[in-house]
Amino acid sequence: MVKKYERIREILNSCDNSRMRDVDIQEIEIADIDADVKQFCAGKDLRCEKFDKKDGTVVYDISIDGLNQRVTYMELA
Repeated sequence: MVKKYERIREILNSCDNSRMRDVDIQEIEIADIDADVKQFCAGKDLRCEKFDKKDGTVVYDISIDGLNQRVTYMELA
């Protein structure tokens, strides 16, 4: 079943003394968020953790070859 989500992708800055992030926010319609997040998971040294929050939000913390990102899916009504 296709659902509408807000997808927030944050790429964390690894530079010392910088807390800036690159942020991309999109409204998307997908059936499977696990399949969608795989597009951000290409690399040799991959770590991906999934967190399901009580409010229904799903958060993935991803580290690929030293690049850290967070992808958040929030279902829209």
